[in-house]
Amino acid sequence: MKRIFDWIMALVVTLLVGLPMVLVALLVKLTSPGPVLYWSERVGKDNLIFRMPKFRTMRIDTPAVATHLLSNPDQFLTPIGPFLRKWSLDEFPQLWSVFKGDMSFVGPRPALFNQDDLIALRTEDVDAVLLLK
Repeated sequence: MKRIFDWIMALVVTLLVGLPMVLVALLVKLTSPGPVLYWSERVGKDNLIFRMPKFRTMRIDTPAVATHLLSNPDQFLTPIGPFLRKWSLDEFPQLWSVFKGDMSFVGPRPALFNQDDLIALRTEDVDAVLLLK
């Protein structure tokens, strides 16, 4: 039932934000060199890695680490990156991950592959719940 809900919601949201997504994609392409999408490796269900798309808000020469680990992340932002992040427009392509079943509308945001502490905590929580059953 949850999977059906996710799929229907992803379809409805995609229909609603389809035109803005096209406009954002054009803006990303016109304001900075490189691909429109950034594919972030994330840890999903059962700690399996999947690739989650986002509109690119950072330059292509940005180190592949979590933004909070960069000493000055603002220096790597594209001209429209701050705007896309402020309004969460960079998140629209994640609907693809919901369609595929890698993500859900309900539940925690998938962790980055290098967020070992968060992955460990989530694994402990799942293991604890399984022990209670």
